[in-house]
Amino acid sequence: MFSIHILSPQLANQIAAGEVVERPASVLKELVENSLDAGAKRIDIDIERGGTKLIKIRDDGHGIPESELALALSRHATSKIDNLEDLEAVATLGFRGEALASIASVSRLSLTSNAGDSSGWKAVSEGRDMEVELQPSPHPQGTSVEVRDLFFNTPARRKFLRTEGTEYNRIDDSIKKLALSRMDIAFSLRHNQRAQISLRPALTLLEQEKRVADICGPAFMQQALYVDNDRTNIRLWGWMGLPTFSRSQADLQHFFVNGRCIRDKVVSHAIRQAYQDVLYHGRHPAYVLFLEIEPADVDVNVHPTKHEVRFRDSRSIHGFVYGTLNKALAQDRPQDHLQSGEGTPGQASEQEWQPSQSSIQFPSANTQPQGGSYSGSQSGSGYGQFSGSSSGLNSGSVNTPMSAYQGLYATEMPEEQGDVPPMGFAIAQLKGIYILAENLQGLIIVDMHAAHERITYERMKTAFDDQGLVSQPLLVPESLSVSEREAEIADKSGEIFGQLGFVVERAGAESLIVREIPAILRGSEVEGLLRDVISDLLMHGTSERIRNHINEILSTMACHGSVRANRKLTVPEMNALLRDMEATERSGQCNHGRPTWSQLSLDELDKLFLRGR
Repeated sequence: MFSIHILSPQLANQIAAGEVVERPASVLKELVENSLDAGAKRIDIDIERGGTKLIKIRDDGHGIPESELALALSRHATSKIDNLEDLEAVATLGFRGEALASIASVSRLSLTSNAGDSSGWKAVSEGRDMEVELQPSPHPQGTSVEVRDLFFNTPARRKFLRTEGTEYNRIDDSIKKLALSRMDIAFSLRHNQRAQISLRPALTLLEQEKRVADICGPAFMQQALYVDNDRTNIRLWGWMGLPTFSRSQADLQHFFVNGRCIRDKVVSHAIRQAYQDVLYHGRHPAYVLFLEIEPADVDVNVHPTKHEVRFRDSRSIHGFVYGTLNKALAQDRPQDHLQSGEGTPGQASEQEWQPSQSSIQFPSANTQPQGGSYSGSQSGSGYGQFSGSSSGLNSGSVNTPMSAYQGLYATEMPEEQGDVPPMGFAIAQLKGIYILAENLQGLIIVDMHAAHERITYERMKTAFDDQGLVSQPLLVPESLSVSEREAEIADKSGEIFGQLGFVVERAGAESLIVREIPAILRGSEVEGLLRDVISDLLMHGTSERIRNHINEILSTMACHGSVRANRKLTVPEMNALLRDMEATERSGQCNHGRPTWSQLSLDELDKLFLRGR
């Protein structure tokens, strides 16, 4: 042990660098964020050997005056906050005043800038003890930062760096996130003198979709919904991938809060819940989403790397994100993709990216999507409902006499295009499994069991909601031993439990009593479910576990009540199923996340048979 003493400024900076400067990509992120905060409209980046030899960033921002250039390399020097009130409502990406000093302490750094008051000055620091050299250096308005030989004076840190390719990939990923966060900025990236990224400013929605396609791939944009929900002091907009465009890993998930790319448990939980009813087990959704809120409503000073935030009202944020995305997914129907000729959701096209026509706007999102110019009933009542057997809640609402369909476009389609609905008209049944239908684009193939399963499931949920939750008193109330904190949150959440059909009372400092449960959960393992709900309430301020458990039961009932394979359907029955798909929420996927239909356009069919060659 040593005697208590003050650390040298150089060692203090190098320790701080351990928090801010993990690798070349983190250096680049800090410097680019400074450029963005300086009002830059164009940022050019040059790196060599994965950033270990050189990271050079040049912008056309406001620049730094000569009198402040040396000060900019000092610890805790910043122009972005001045007092505690500023810290409580941070509106910039950087604010700590540690980045430049920390980077300078572990590299050879030069900072050249022109704030419009001179021809330009350069400040040079080479990891020494706060020594900065100033010299004249011509430079247009803006700033250039060169970071050479990263960790040259801290070899223990340098040996933890990966290969050049790995470090470059991290830089590439960081730049792409920054380019998504600020669509209005032009970015370029060169690695070892070779151009890698060149992005022009994206100001219109079409240009923004093009940038997202360039970064996330055209397949994502071809299979994404555009959402825009604007409420008082809060807005969520961006693109969410269709459930059939799910991923095996969470590698295409970008969420930004006031232009800052973040990872947040509340947000992640809300998004998972929105996809829960339509995503295949073990798959991950893809999205590029932007949340805009008042700076005072979010604390960005939670983590040194600023990847995490804390919301002032996490419950309302969770509800807003979940509600927006869940509503968008519910309103996405097959005709939203067919009327623009996009083809089947979940299938990438070999053609170049084209702007998506699938868009969910709020608050006008209650409007039912219309498929082309078809004037038939969108509710299914004009064609009746498919008469498959069902059980449980909706046994009376699914069945409709088949006589209502007799003679309904049984063998031929009308010649007038205005009379053709989005999913077309049935022409055959294949192997008792698939329905073949002809629409304006070509051939539609429908998995009849998967489609009817979704239709039945959605109707069961609607009937269940309309009838309300029926509670059933327990003959012997169930006692739960919990922690004092869990008992307190359960006691405060009595209204939430009541809405879900539970009557839960606090019996002591560390015990609860369950007196009533939803009748539909009779026979379920209630104790484990309630413990999970309480855990969610503690972590997220809300929980959907009970509702999800109820949905699982309804989904199982719907699966057993849906038409099975090898059942022969008449043409009117098949047409009725197609009409119901057009009117049913989430009908593009079955209850397990599998696609329910696929489109083969006439052009695709021509290619199969080499027509036109």
